Amino acid sequence: MKNILIVVDMQNDFIDGALGTAEAVSIVENVKRKIEGFDGEVWYTRDTHPNSYMETREGKHLPVPHCIEGTMGWQITTALSGLRCDRIIDKPTFGSTELQKLLTKESPEKITLVGLCTDICVISNAMLLKAALPEADIAVDAACCAGVTPESHARALDAMRMCQIEIENF
Repeated sequence: MKNILIVVDMQNDFIDGALGTAEAVSIVENVKRKIEGFDGEVWYTRDTHPNSYMETREGKHLPVPHCIEGTMGWQITTALSGLRCDRIIDKPTFGSTELQKLLTKESPEKITLVGLCTDICVISNAMLLKAALPEADIAVDAACCAGVTPESHARALDAMRMCQIEIENF
């Protein structure tokens, strides 16, 4: 059985940088343990924006420069350095169509998502993957995710559960 773990946007800007939260900081060790104990491939996504971020549609709606390519905020947290990483996918928006295409070619039986933010990038990618791979088991480990707020985290988990995405550790 081919298993793939998707570590979504565990980047400095989302943990303790420009858009960091206490909830994001609190899941780092859980994510680390998940990666260390995972039996399968481990892929990472990175939210990736250009220097002109503030001129983009997203920048106009979220006017906080973050995850600017090449900056410290864009980097995956050093807490995960040295851990398994089979692939990194840079994505310019919430959900990655590149991730969707690559996983469709791989045909994994189970995909588990962890990371940040539950209510934006995790849910976007989980829904894209559920649509592309309707027969694959798609799961989200709630203990390894954090949302913009605890309330929006819980709402996102509920929405994914309604779409037959398995919610683990909730």
